[in-house]
Amino acid sequence: MRVVLASNNKGKLAELEVMFRELPIEWITQGALGIAEADEPFHTFIENALAKARHASASSGLAALADDAGLCVDAFGGEPGVQTAFYATRFGYTKSDDNNVKALLEQMQGIENRRAALVSTLVAVRHPQDPEPLIAVGKVFGEITKEPIGSNGFGFDPVMWIPAFGKTFAELPVEVKNQHSHRGLASIRMRQLIQESWLHEKH
Repeated sequence: MRVVLASNNKGKLAELEVMFRELPIEWITQGALGIAEADEPFHTFIENALAKARHASASSGLAALADDAGLCVDAFGGEPGVQTAFYATRFGYTKSDDNNVKALLEQMQGIENRRAALVSTLVAVRHPQDPEPLIAVGKVFGEITKEPIGSNGFGFDPVMWIPAFGKTFAELPVEVKNQHSHRGLASIRMRQLIQESWLHEKH
């Protein structure tokens, strides 16, 4: 079975390819097929992930898996949420992971409530009109640090402190992070769903 990974984010693709490599599936990135990124006009992770999966499936004629993920900060009423990737551009910075972290720390200066959640929503479809999309959600709670710590990972990993480990995601070995991250938790559930629904295997 061939499935398109509907993302052009290199860090996200690297994580997903590792997390799903045990399945008997040939994974193809949408970039390798020349598929442009889908529009993401919605306000929820699930709607945007579904739109991305349908777009990749329609463009390729294959099944597709998409991820929509983001940071939800309590003090900001859950923002930046689905707009996480473009967070820095609100404050005059160019779009990049480093600028997102810089902008977040600037906006959180003087804020005591630093609780936040990283959320990952994975959606898989067999074809664009699939009436039964597979949906898996992973969420990890933590606190935003005052400065970046650690050099692993990407995105907000250097400022997302996880109480269970007493470290940021960027301080954890990649294999540990992949098991316990928001995307890792969503991927575990999605693997089960794909095995049961598409491959008809018991896990």
